[in-house]
Amino acid sequence: MILKGKTILIVDDDERNVFALSAVLKTTGPEIITATDGIDCIAKLRLHPNIDLVLLDMMMPDMDGYQTINVIRKDDSLKHLPIISLTALAMSGDMEKCIEIGANDYCSKPVDFKILLSKIKTLLSL
Repeated sequence: MILKGKTILIVDDDERNVFALSAVLKTTGPEIITATDGIDCIAKLRLHPNIDLVLLDMMMPDMDGYQTINVIRKDDSLKHLPIISLTALAMSGDMEKCIEIGANDYCSKPVDFKILLSKIKTLLSL
């Protein structure tokens, strides 16, 4: 199991997306933690300092992905945490905007698991 021993935080307000990502990722061995929005994401990151990577939906209520990345990148203890932004409304320039704001990589929804796993492996140097 390629991701055994790793912890991934999935942040998405749509529980169907959380379920689908969790189900597929669990087959590769990581511990999965979930959050429903940016506020919950920050709380989970502080509660679980062992998180290795964040899969972050960009369109969420209360605190969206862009605001969440800003908070993470301003926190010295979190600023180097790998983040892959996820969005269903993939439009021209979205990837550049996500990378510019501080995401390490980008995937559009529906997520192609092979591509996502490749990006995760690269960011975790596996």
